[in-house]
Amino acid sequence: METTIDAPHDEAVQGPRPGRESSKAMRVLMVTPRYFPLMGGVETHTYEVARRLAAQGVHTTVLTTDPGQTLPTEETVEGVHIMRVPAYPANRDFYVAPGIARRIAQGTWDIIHCQGFHTFVPPLAMWAAQRSHVPYILTFHSGGHSSGWRHSIRSVQAKLMRPLLAGATRLVGVSRFEAKLFQTRLNLPSEQFVVIPNGSHLPKVAAQPRNNDETLILSVGRLEKYKGHQRIIAAFPEILAQRPDARLRILGTGPYEPELKALVKELGIGERVEIGAIPPGNRQGMASVLLDAALVVLLSEYEAHPISVMEALSMKRPVLVADTSGLSELAERGFVRAIPLESTATQVAQAVLEQLRSPLVRNDIELPTWDECAALLLSLYETVIEEHQCAS
Repeated sequence: METTIDAPHDEAVQGPRPGRESSKAMRVLMVTPRYFPLMGGVETHTYEVARRLAAQGVHTTVLTTDPGQTLPTEETVEGVHIMRVPAYPANRDFYVAPGIARRIAQGTWDIIHCQGFHTFVPPLAMWAAQRSHVPYILTFHSGGHSSGWRHSIRSVQAKLMRPLLAGATRLVGVSRFEAKLFQTRLNLPSEQFVVIPNGSHLPKVAAQPRNNDETLILSVGRLEKYKGHQRIIAAFPEILAQRPDARLRILGTGPYEPELKALVKELGIGERVEIGAIPPGNRQGMASVLLDAALVVLLSEYEAHPISVMEALSMKRPVLVADTSGLSELAERGFVRAIPLESTATQVAQAVLEQLRSPLVRNDIELPTWDECAALLLSLYETVIEEHQCAS
């Protein structure tokens, strides 16, 4: 159905292919609702690939929003030029940002890359790209949502955006699952879709002596109801009954935090559960915490290609997930173990205890890296620009 782009492991480090001088002068605009120092899946992806492209001599600009209007309107970080425009309303995640179109019209770009499609930012960016006659691509970065009605209209939203998505030179899925889902949902040609997975590798950290008095279980992800942190919390009393040494750490921030803390208090497990995030951008800290974990869980309702799971796998940690969406694809490939999303607290506890007794750790798999991800995007940009020039 979809096309997967392959590239040598070291291409991003080596730089653009010989004879393609256009790469060094290439002007790339990435448009995303949120960016560094705000962190999340899309933010991490954009940050990791943008700075790698800039390091290769690509003129890389990130156009994003700042609903609270507390960050610099323009700055350069790690070679990436960042432009921020206001978004409304300040306390919601709609990201209505009229300044996006104006900024696109004012610049000179060879290609525009929209990162994500769930807010008002990508349709505005695609419309502005069309008006400026600039080729554009979009990476879906699809995810769930804690709001029932917002989640239920996702397929309708995609269909309403179909004319703009059809105008994209390429549509990028971060997994085969995601590419197939949207190729079917949008009924667009399979040749328009490519798969470029998220990277997985974290910075190397020195191994620290593990606390043998505790068994650390991590649940990683934004604190939203659909992420499923409440499922592992609900199962934790039964886990503690058999493994009193167990400790649970919920890594993330988000609006569902009060409900999670209330559940911890109700179950009387506050001494064994910690909720809080690693500071944004502290990749060393994230690597250290993962290295200390006996098990990583993600019992989410929907994930296309979760960076947290890929990072855990890169650190050789066993992972337990819900058998749904892109998580099922990882389970089918033997990377993780999966349980039904509807599992009871007892069933979740049993699965966790089994993973602690007999962890699944694969040492024979090659995971995608951020260097490879950036190299694949650079190759795609070159192809799209060439096609656009030939058609002009």
